Amino acid sequence: MLLSGSLLLPAAVMSQSHHGYPIDPVPFTSVHVTDGFWGQRLDASRNVTIPLAFSKCEESGRYQNFINAAHPSDTIHVGGFSFDDTDVYKTIEGASYLMQTYPDPALDRYIDSVLVIVAAAQEPDGYLYTARTMNPRHPHEWAGAERWEAVEVLSHEFYNLGHMVEGAIAHYQATGKRNFLDIAIRYADCVCDAIGDAPGQVARVPGHQIAEMALAKLYLVTGDKKYLDQAKYFLDKRGHTSRTDAYSQAHKPVVDQDEAVGHAVRAAYMYAGMADVAALTGDSAYIAAIDKIWDNIVNKKLYITGGIGATSNGEAFGENYELPNLTAYCETCAAIGNLYVNHRLFLLHGDSKYYDVLERTLYNGLISGVSLDGGAFFYPNPLASEGQHQRKPWFGCACCPSNISRFIPSLPGYVYAVKDRSVYVNLFMSNSAKLDVDDKELALSQSANYPWNGDIALNIDKNKAGQFTLKIRIPGWVNNSPVPGDLYAYADGKQLGYSVSVNGSPADGHIEQGYYCIDRKWKKGDKVDIHFDMEPRVVKANDLVEADRGRVAIERGPIVYCAEWPDNDFDIHSVLMNQSPRLRVTERPDLLYGINTIETEAQALRYNDQGKLVADDVTLTLIPYYAWNHRGRGNMAVWLPIDVSAARAVSAGGE
Repeated sequence: MLLSGSLLLPAAVMSQSHHGYPIDPVPFTSVHVTDGFWGQRLDASRNVTIPLAFSKCEESGRYQNFINAAHPSDTIHVGGFSFDDTDVYKTIEGASYLMQTYPDPALDRYIDSVLVIVAAAQEPDGYLYTARTMNPRHPHEWAGAERWEAVEVLSHEFYNLGHMVEGAIAHYQATGKRNFLDIAIRYADCVCDAIGDAPGQVARVPGHQIAEMALAKLYLVTGDKKYLDQAKYFLDKRGHTSRTDAYSQAHKPVVDQDEAVGHAVRAAYMYAGMADVAALTGDSAYIAAIDKIWDNIVNKKLYITGGIGATSNGEAFGENYELPNLTAYCETCAAIGNLYVNHRLFLLHGDSKYYDVLERTLYNGLISGVSLDGGAFFYPNPLASEGQHQRKPWFGCACCPSNISRFIPSLPGYVYAVKDRSVYVNLFMSNSAKLDVDDKELALSQSANYPWNGDIALNIDKNKAGQFTLKIRIPGWVNNSPVPGDLYAYADGKQLGYSVSVNGSPADGHIEQGYYCIDRKWKKGDKVDIHFDMEPRVVKANDLVEADRGRVAIERGPIVYCAEWPDNDFDIHSVLMNQSPRLRVTERPDLLYGINTIETEAQALRYNDQGKLVADDVTLTLIPYYAWNHRGRGNMAVWLPIDVSAARAVSAGGE
C-alpha cells in the first residue's frame, strides 16, 4: 500500500508515469512553449499578472492573515473573505507553472518565504484556515463557531483545501520540493479524518466545490486511494445533507443530475470532479451523469465564446437556450471551469469534440478575462456592451484575477496526451516537448502561427519509442461544426478542408474520434505538415436562442470576432449585415499586440431629420473578441443583425 504521510511518501510514486486516466495527460513540466501568440500571454503573466497578484496578497493582508493565525489572539478582527487564503495558493500555483517555462531563482526563494508563514499557521492536526485560527473565539462571520459547521454555506474550508492542494501539486511538480505539498497533505489528511460517515466523523459536503477535483489530483500524485475516496464521498453525499438546493447543485444526487444548474463556477468545478471520478474509477453511473450534463451545456447553455453562466442573479446558468448578450455573466472563473470539465472528459473518452469546446473557450471567453498586458481583469465577460463594462486592476473578491494568474501559465499541460502507443496532438502552438510512450522517450516540436494561420509543422526530434500512432486533432471548425451539437451552425455554405503530409508526401492515415491517425515507425527528422483551410465564417444560433434570432456572428479558425467602437465611425448597434457578407482579412501587427481584423460592407440604420429611415453604406471592421475593451469604454457586439427585425436605427440626434 502506498502511504501519503509526509515522511513516508516514496519518491517513485511522484513520477508522471503514475496515473489513472484512460488517457494520460502530458504534464506542463514536459512541454516548453515558444509560441508567438501564447508567448506574449506567458510574458504578460510573468512580468505583470503574477507580480501584481503577489503584491495584492501583500497589500490586502492575505499574508498577514497567516502571520496572525500563527499567533492567534482574541483582539484580532477577522475581516475580508473567508476564502482569502486561496489567493495566495492560486498565485503560487501560477508562479510554479511559470518557473517551468522561465526558471527564476529569485521567485523560487520568494515562494519559499511565503510558504514559511503558511506552514506556521497550520494547526498541529493539519487544519489550516486562517479565518478561524487567527481568532478562534471570534472567527470570520462566515466561519461558524466550530470547524466544518458552516462549510456547506459560506466558510469555504473545503474550497480553501482544494486550491491549496492544486497549488501544492503544481509547486512540487515544478520545483521537486516538498515544503508546500507536505502542508497540503496534512490538511487533506485532517479533512479525511474528520469528514465521513464513520463514528466520530461528521457528514459534510463542500459549499463551494473544488476539493473534489483537487483530491482526485492528490490521489494521482501520491497513489493513496483515500483521497479519491474522499472526493467521491463529497460527490456521493451531495443532496443528502443540509444543503439540498439547485444553486449549489445539491437538489438531487449527482448521478441523477442531467442539467447544468446553479452557480456556474461551483457547478463547473463539481462537474470536473465528477469527470475525474468517472475517469479514475470507471463508475458507469458517474460516466452517464457527466455525459448528460455535458450534452446539456453544449447543446443548450454554451455561449459561442465558450463562456457559461447566463445570469448575474446567482452568477448562474439560466434556463435552456437562455443566452442573453448584453447581460451575459460568463464569469472568467466559469470559463476556466468549463475548460477543466472538457479536458477531463477528453481524458475519459478520447473524443476530439471535448477539445473543440476547450479550444473555443480558451481562445475567446477565457483570455478575454485578462488584458493583453496582464494587468486588468474582467469578472463577467459579456457579448455586448454599451460602454458600461471596463476591466479593472483588481477586485476585493479576487477569485478571477488569481484564477487567471494560475491558469495561463498551466497551458503547456494541455497540448499533448498519450495512451499506450498513441500520441495525441490537441492544441497547435510552437513548442518543444518530451513525452513518454510505452516508457520510452519521444521528443516533438511544433512550429505554428496559429490561430492566425492554419499551417503547422510537427517534427520528430528524437524517438526511442519506435512505431506509434500520431493522432492529430482536426478541429470542428474545419469540419463545418463550430461546436458539437446543434446550438450553433455555419450559415455561409463554405466547406473547408485540410491536408496532412509526412516528409512531403500525403500521409497514409484515417479518422478516428475526430483525430487524423498516422501509424508508422517514426524516425528522428520526420516532419509532419498540417494544413487547415482558415477562412472567415458566418455563424447562426439555434432559433430557440431568442437573443440571437436574426443575428449572425463572425469567426475565423478558433477566434470569435466582435465589432467595437474604436474601429467604426458609426454606432455599431445600428449596423445591418448584408445577407451574404463578403469578409476580408487584414493582418494588423501594429494593433493590439498583433491581430487579424475582418472587414465587410454593411449598412448603418438611422432616422434622418425628417424621421425617415436611412441606410448608410459603411465598412464594418471586426476584431477578436478577446481583445475588446483595450481602448476605452464604448459599444461592442458579437452578434450582429442580419435581419431587419433584429436591427436598431439611431435617431438624428444620436441614440
